Amino acid sequence: MKYSIALLKGDGIGPEIVDSAVEVLKKVGAKYGHEFEFTPYLIGGCAIDATGEPLPEETVKGCLASDSVLLGAVGGPKWDNLPGGKRPEKALLGIRSALGLFTNLRPAKLYPALKNASPLRADIVAGGFELMIVRELTGGIYFGERGRREGKYGPEAFDTEAYSRMEIERIGRVAFETAMKRNRKLVSIDKANVLETSRLWREIMHEMSKEYSEVEYSDMLVDNAAMQLVRNPGQFDVIVTSNMFGDILSDEASQITGSIGMLASASLGSTKRGMYEPIHGSAPDIAGQNKANPIATVLSAAMMLRYSFDLKEEADCIEKAVDAVLEKGFRTADLLGTSGGNALSCTEMTEKILENI
Repeated sequence: MKYSIALLKGDGIGPEIVDSAVEVLKKVGAKYGHEFEFTPYLIGGCAIDATGEPLPEETVKGCLASDSVLLGAVGGPKWDNLPGGKRPEKALLGIRSALGLFTNLRPAKLYPALKNASPLRADIVAGGFELMIVRELTGGIYFGERGRREGKYGPEAFDTEAYSRMEIERIGRVAFETAMKRNRKLVSIDKANVLETSRLWREIMHEMSKEYSEVEYSDMLVDNAAMQLVRNPGQFDVIVTSNMFGDILSDEASQITGSIGMLASASLGSTKRGMYEPIHGSAPDIAGQNKANPIATVLSAAMMLRYSFDLKEEADCIEKAVDAVLEKGFRTADLLGTSGGNALSCTEMTEKILENI
């Protein structure tokens, strides 16, 4: 099979980690008889420097014409003083909207070899955990009406949280279907004791739970969920929540695995085309130094094979290679806090993964 992949390398360590994932995909393609065609496009700060816009029209058209999209990272201090509409991060909201990507899947897994890297107590992570956060991606406060106005105490800023029935139902269906393919346990996280949007969210989720009687469904307030993730992460299987809550909780979940450099993500819509990216940022402090951990991006490529191309065996191959490398004790600098030894560079870690494919 032949697949076209749009590469959005972006800023900071983005080019390094995307290049690593490309090498892994090429190796998998050679092993299983697939051809991956890669076309780079500009996004974020590098796009601003070249075109004056964080998301050029050429990038949007190229992504729409591709079978899937692999993204590195955007942003950095160089562009921090630009107005909101011109910042690199604006491109992320724009490309998600342009591609109709309303679902973000963020798995958080504690690898047995990295148990000592988790900041949680040994007794809490003894049984390990592997959960999936299903985050609504194109609605809520990040896309609502915003601005500045004269308020009760003088000039004020406002951002509006809004959700429609359609938006809640479509993310809810993804969550219930995901739970059906896993351990059939779903927790919906909201703030229904305060927010009207959360009350509607909870009403609709309860309605949908009747369609999925095989799924053990429950609600949890977001502040309690933040505590429960560090108290007992093993209690969770699938979590579904809104855009902002999902943004925050998925980063918390990534940190308790030991390193944010390990976590992949998939942004999906109503078609097979998705956008796949590590959840960490552009790490400008180590950009160009060959120190970045490529594993999250490599695992994002595995998610692409699984969700966009239905290549389960090939995705498993990548994930098993990462497992093998970690079990053998190989570590990048971000994983060395508790294991000791010499840190592998980005390219060296990539080579180790390639050796195990």
